[in-house]
Amino acid sequence: MASSSVPSSQPARPPRPNLAFRRLRGSRSPAEFAAAVRRAAREIGERVSCDARYVHRVEAGEIRCPNYAYERVFLHMFPGRTLTDLGFAPRSSVRGRRTGAAGGRPENPADATSETSGACEPYETHDRYDTYDEYDPHDHEESDVLRRAFMTGGATVAAAALGPYGFAPEASAAQRPVRRAGSTDACALEEAVRRIRVLDDRHGADGLYRRAAAPLRAAYQLLDAGAVRQRTADRLYAGAGELAISVGWLAHDSGRFDDARSHYAEALATARVTGDPALEAHAFCNTAFLARDAGRPREAVRAAQAAQRAARPLGSPRLMSLLALREAGGWAGLADRAGCEQALVRAQAYFDRGPAEADPEWMTFYGEAELEGLEAQCWSTLGDWPRAARHARRAAELQNPHFTRNLALYTAELADDLARGGRPDEAAQAGMRALDLLSDVQSSRVRSMLSGTSRVLLPHRRTSGVSEFLDRHASLPRMV
Repeated sequence: MASSSVPSSQPARPPRPNLAFRRLRGSRSPAEFAAAVRRAAREIGERVSCDARYVHRVEAGEIRCPNYAYERVFLHMFPGRTLTDLGFAPRSSVRGRRTGAAGGRPENPADATSETSGACEPYETHDRYDTYDEYDPHDHEESDVLRRAFMTGGATVAAAALGPYGFAPEASAAQRPVRRAGSTDACALEEAVRRIRVLDDRHGADGLYRRAAAPLRAAYQLLDAGAVRQRTADRLYAGAGELAISVGWLAHDSGRFDDARSHYAEALATARVTGDPALEAHAFCNTAFLARDAGRPREAVRAAQAAQRAARPLGSPRLMSLLALREAGGWAGLADRAGCEQALVRAQAYFDRGPAEADPEWMTFYGEAELEGLEAQCWSTLGDWPRAARHARRAAELQNPHFTRNLALYTAELADDLARGGRPDEAAQAGMRALDLLSDVQSSRVRSMLSGTSRVLLPHRRTSGVSEFLDRHASLPRMV
């Protein structure tokens, strides 16, 4: 029962669009601007995980004032300007004020909802009050429990290179009975999805999969509890589906194909129940990728085609490009060169249309590097090693260093293509670079590729550099 001291009927003030911030973005898409924010953060040693959704929220006026980490990044990007110049409210006007508090008087800091009225800031923050959750009198008590279950740990998890996952020890808290879920719970769920994706990008799946099961269980418990409002229910279903896909991908990338198939099927069922075409397209996209890797190329083609049917009305050429690549991978597995080439042409044509407002948040990894990398895999499957190596090399050169796992993947792909194409010395050099990246990446997929490369290179041990690569690969510690 909500405390009687908390008003429950006072209407929230509608947000005012931040036009100044929108002007600063200029002609860049939200995803492109978010990438620029992340680059600026790295320049000053900050760690923020800005994405297109965050940019949308700022421009819509939902984030009245950024947390301190984002403030430092924005002021670095736009020197000489203040937060108010960027369209934000002064921190003093929002710090420690709780939505709906009578007279706007500061509340107890332990109860503060932080400075951003109307939105959650994504991922890690550096101030315990800098993650805002919209206040809802129905979900105040349980949101603290669920936030701990989903979100404790923050930046220290990445810093510890996949040490004990922050929210796993609190998973039991998520099993407690809850009243109907509210917007804070939806925010916690959405942030859990983002955090898992960021950690996977940086470190790979092997150290994450089992720990990610805890927030997934909590997500489905939220669905069972029901929601206060329909909009919140929609967010919960979408978030649970995306979380199932993220956990499925961790299983997929760590070689647990049966587990991955189950998680993707759960996400697809959620999408069908709620009539969510974006979630359906994403679930079919990952199902197609899994089917290709599991040696079921015809299923990969069918799933990719189903994904394209679901995605067509969404208005995202980049999504259609990725799905065409998924189809191309299936055709390659069927040794259908013509079908593969046709799908690759479509993928390139869609990609060339550029980013769009409708691009899904989860597609931040998909750029020119991923396009090149997936095409390399197609040519490799078809046995065209020189062509595969050209695309793999370009993928590695183009890859943003933030996506460490993908950089390791493309480099391992290059090493394998070079080895099978009769260039053992170059293959060994690429293999050594991939091994360097394994100090930060735990991916069974990458390790499996390097194992295959080492077998191909064994007859060439006397070639320059090959012996060193083979010895170093043999010394890799076993994955547990």
